[in-house]
Amino acid sequence: MTLDEIIPYLPHFQALLNTLATLLLATGYYFIRNARPELHRNCMASALLISSLFMISYLTYHAKVGYMPFAGQGIVRPFYFTLLASHVILAAIIAPLVLITVFFAIRGNFRKHPRIAHWTLPLWLYVSVSGVVIYILGFHVYIPET
Repeated sequence: MTLDEIIPYLPHFQALLNTLATLLLATGYYFIRNARPELHRNCMASALLISSLFMISYLTYHAKVGYMPFAGQGIVRPFYFTLLASHVILAAIIAPLVLITVFFAIRGNFRKHPRIAHWTLPLWLYVSVSGVVIYILGFHVYIPET
């Protein structure tokens, strides 16, 4: 299978990756709240890997396809673009936050790690969930013309 044949499937794959990342983040949070640091670490490392695969897939898709106009009309347009803008801005912010949070964890700085994770987790969850909502709106509710 060539890259050109795979490209149409990437948005669906990306939504799956975002959903998996969301589940891993929530599960990792559950584990740390229940004093299971090894399981927490495994979930968060998996979420980081999944999110990295998402970013590779996303960049590949948009490098090949370019801009995809939103097909929705009417009142949904301001909602969609507000959601999209918040998603994009927070996605840019979350990348360095995740790296800083991971850095503190790897270094064993468990004084600073939870302080920044307190901000990182909800933002990362928002970016993951909003990405799935954007996908649903852009590819299933308001289907783009091909």
